Amino acid sequence: MQPVGPYRFTEALGVCQVGTAWWAIDGQDRLVTVAVLDGAAATDQPWREAFTNAANAMAHSPDGQRYVNADFAAAKPWVAYPSEEGMGAQRLFRTLGMELHPAEAEADVLIPATGTVANPPQPVSGAPVSGTPTPTSGAPLPWAMHAAVPAHQQVPQQPVPHRQAPQPVVPQQQQQPVEAAPISPARPVPPADAPLADPFADPVRRIQPVSQPARRRVPTVALVAVLVVLVVAVGTGALLWANSGDEDSPSGPDPATSFATAAPAASAAVPGLRPWTQAAPYSAEERALAIAAPSLVFVEASFTGMLRDAKSNAPISPTLVTFKRRCSGFVVNADGMVVTNGQCVRPTDDSARERALYTLGRILVDQKRLTAAGLDGYVRTKLATTRFTGTDPASPFTSQVSGQFNVARGDLAASPAVPGQVVRVLEPDAGNLAVVKLSQAKLPAVELGPAEGPGPGSVLLLLGYQTTDTAFRGARFTVESKVVQVTGTGDQGSVAVQRVNDDIGIYSHGGIAVDTAGRVVGVVDSDRAADGGANRALVPVSAATSLLGEAGVSNSLSDADRLYRTGLDAWFTGRSGTAVSHLAAVAEAEPTNLLAQAYRQSAADREKLAADEPNPSALPAVIFAALGGALVVGLLALLLRRRQR
Repeated sequence: MQPVGPYRFTEALGVCQVGTAWWAIDGQDRLVTVAVLDGAAATDQPWREAFTNAANAMAHSPDGQRYVNADFAAAKPWVAYPSEEGMGAQRLFRTLGMELHPAEAEADVLIPATGTVANPPQPVSGAPVSGTPTPTSGAPLPWAMHAAVPAHQQVPQQPVPHRQAPQPVVPQQQQQPVEAAPISPARPVPPADAPLADPFADPVRRIQPVSQPARRRVPTVALVAVLVVLVVAVGTGALLWANSGDEDSPSGPDPATSFATAAPAASAAVPGLRPWTQAAPYSAEERALAIAAPSLVFVEASFTGMLRDAKSNAPISPTLVTFKRRCSGFVVNADGMVVTNGQCVRPTDDSARERALYTLGRILVDQKRLTAAGLDGYVRTKLATTRFTGTDPASPFTSQVSGQFNVARGDLAASPAVPGQVVRVLEPDAGNLAVVKLSQAKLPAVELGPAEGPGPGSVLLLLGYQTTDTAFRGARFTVESKVVQVTGTGDQGSVAVQRVNDDIGIYSHGGIAVDTAGRVVGVVDSDRAADGGANRALVPVSAATSLLGEAGVSNSLSDADRLYRTGLDAWFTGRSGTAVSHLAAVAEAEPTNLLAQAYRQSAADREKLAADEPNPSALPAVIFAALGGALVVGLLALLLRRRQR
């Protein structure tokens, strides 16, 4: 079986009536299962559509399985699934109603949808096998008899006409007995009706030379010299080849290398963050993602209070109003200190009042007391005449902050959401950043880059949380990334920000822009100069460093963080054993660093595959040695024959 797409097939997992499930290896030697639609089903449009629909249905179902790669337009459509998440290929065929069977031998398969034969018997060309008479009627050939094919798959045979050899025309006056040449007893006389033989195919040499040419004798000394030269050449070649292997397969990315300017592929089909699905394998981009992504935090803040008339302090609604804000953040040290967006966790009074009025207005729309078209007008009218306070007019509204790692859910109040407390905030015109202390330690941190930051034209990598769910309350959020380029600079208040040409989405403010070494070079914020306030502004690292200093917080990497980076270096340079040991220690020390676990498993799988396969560098040496031995034996035999003569 030839490889499909970017995979190398290793073993058939099973076969069914419409296809085959395979074990395969991707470009990073990770194990996957691949479902291939083949045979007549691959050319049958209903089966192709059913195959595609089943894969997509599995990917989008809550308890389904998402694929990492697929090509539904190929001649033989295929879908690949990560092996660590189960036998996806086998499950896909079961979804189609097909059970896999062991793949010891291939058999003819009847495709139910079309009734055609997947592997029909092929006619045999060439001369009949010795001992098998050539048929002279329309009877089927012996190797295509119906008994060899099930009754429902029998293919009608076409008559095979008997072809006789042409007979020579002899003139009347020449029809005299002709004395035939004597025939050797070892060669029987062919029957009269046998086909004419090809005179040029006779294996007997008809003309023998009168005398054999004289043989030139090669001196024994010359033969020995040739023998020595050949043995030395073969041995030298074997040694050179054996020593030419490179123990470190694929080389790691150079941190000084810029990212590609093209955006990476989205990873919507993969649960959670998988850097190898968002970037080219073993690239600087994948390495930067792997370094920085574990520090990303999904931040959710909840605000509760009472909307009151500004003059009388009377409530304009009898019920408390609660609204939420969601954004991204990043860990700066293992003690749980997080930098995030300031307006997300502590909005100004004007901003909080506006959000509370919109929340109340939507409640009134649901109660049919306000039209959806009149919502904006209602907020504008009430904005200048209301206050947003606590349950008591003199108390402020209350707030709660929490953080989540890896895959997050909205409106999650319990674990794995980690409670947090706002430590310090910069005003919107002073950087719009905040420091939050999470009540959990042993968290993976990211390193802040140089204070000067990247200049115009620099290519960076944005990281932040985003969702594709349309329902706000329980939406699912994952870390997304995108390659962007700095297009210019501008001022937002007293801070000079950099602007980039693209963004991740509305929940990415508080996220980070990183360089090829995985260091933070800017904090994502909304661009006030852009239409709709897209998150395309980068607050400089100097503002974050200043805020951390005011809060008495340092940006530092723990021993586990440094070991994680060493383990990643080992992974990207092909040293699987070192990667396994280092990343296993990191996974134990920092339980939230799921990427340490993922890369450790990948390194273990790669190490196992390397152990199961023969050493390719030793094989040529063995071949050279065998050739050298054969040459020695051959030349010695030649010398012995010469001595016997």
